[in-house]
Formats: sequence, C-alpha cells, structure tokens
Amino acid sequence: MSGGEQGIRMDKVSYSVGGRTILTEFDLFLAPGVNRTILGRSGAGKTTILRLMLGLIRPQAGTISIDGIPIGSLSESELIRLRKQIAIVFQGGALFDSLTVGENVGYRLLEEGRLGEGEIERIVLEKLSFVGLEHSIDLYPAELSGGMKKRVAIARALAAEPRYIFFDEPTTGLDPVGVYNIQHLMLRLQGEGKTTLMVTHDLETAFAVSERFSFLHEARLLFEGTEEEMRRCAVPDIREFLTPSEASLFRNSD
Repeated sequence: MSGGEQGIRMDKVSYSVGGRTILTEFDLFLAPGVNRTILGRSGAGKTTILRLMLGLIRPQAGTISIDGIPIGSLSESELIRLRKQIAIVFQGGALFDSLTVGENVGYRLLEEGRLGEGEIERIVLEKLSFVGLEHSIDLYPAELSGGMKKRVAIARALAAEPRYIFFDEPTTGLDPVGVYNIQHLMLRLQGEGKTTLMVTHDLETAFAVSERFSFLHEARLLFEGTEEEMRRCAVPDIREFLTPSEASLFRNSD
C-alpha cells in the first residue's frame, strides 16, 4: 500500500454518537516531523479524534487519510497493516498486569513473529534505556509508579519503530517530576525526528513540547496555529481557556 501525500489528514470530518455531536466538519493535518497538540476542555472529543485516525470508529461524513491513503474504504486487514505505522500511549499506560516490564515492551514484536528472541530482547533493552528504565525490566506494573508506567508505555510504543506516536493525556495524574520526565522524553523523540500528536488540557506540557495547536470547542475547530498566534487570539472561548476568570467558575464542562 502506498499513497501520495505524507502525513495524516482529516478533511471535513463529522462524527456523532448517541445523538451527541462530537465533531462537525473538523479539519486537521499532522505533517511528518511536526509536533501537534489538540487542546480543549475535558470531554470535548479530543480522544475521539485519535480513535477516528486509527480507524477504530468511522465518521458519518468526511475523509481521513494516512500517507495519502483514505482509510474509510480499507478492509480490516489493510487497516491493521496501515495502523502499524502508528503507536499510541494511553492515558493510563494500559500495561498488561501479568507481564513484566520487558514483556510488555516486547509484546507487539513477539506477536508479529518476525524477529528472533535475541533481537527482541535487544530492542526492548534499547527502548527501556531510552526512557531510563532498563533496570526495571523484570518488574511488574504493580511495582511501578504512575510516571514509570507512562515511560514503559512510551518504550512499548517505540519498540515497533512507528512513524507517528499519539499521546492521550500523557501527564494526567503525575506529580511535577513525572510531568517533567514525560516532557523531556517527548522532546527527545522530536529531536530524533518522530512525529507526535498529543491530546490534552495540560497547557504547560502542550506549550513545552508542541509547535502547532488545534483547539476543539463545541464540536468545531476553533483555532489552528502556533503558541504565539494562540496567545494573541481574541476569540473569547480561547482566551477563557488560556486564562480562566470568574466567568468560568462552576461552569459545566462537557
């Protein structure tokens, strides 16, 4: 499978579930080598965008393309093959409790069956070293802190050498040291040329690691641009998100 344009594109995507509109004619382009964050209030539908890009759910309207290939018409086997270019670091880490750290990181490689045991062990150690957890290879998830679990999840994502890495609220529930570690790792990934897409409402982390921002509000794309452009933006909902005032007090979020 090969396409034309490189990157992941959403064009006029609309999605609803249970009578609730999540996205309306939403546009987004994740260019190779660019690090983008999707911002918005909790429950705004940011994670839904990741699920749509992965082909786990289908939009009611619009198209989604990965490296120029529209995913809407792909068979499940074709979609699985294309999806291997993408790794996702879930909000909770999503590690297998019954597997050691090393087994978690190498799980996908072992399932694919293309590499020998020795090569998988080498990759696992390399990726754990990248996140500073090579000495935790024989521990189980229950023995790790929240921040360590996120770092193992990043190592697991890296093991398959994906072109794109998605981060779903990567700093939620972490203390300041854990947040710093995740930010540092994301910047290291970018230094190695990885393309990352993060969904979050953590402004500090977003501005620390991303170059481009999309702001989702009431199912629509309200803003797209740089941090500087966002801070200058006069749209009231964006200004309220960046600098909450008494007008936000006890306001219901989606």
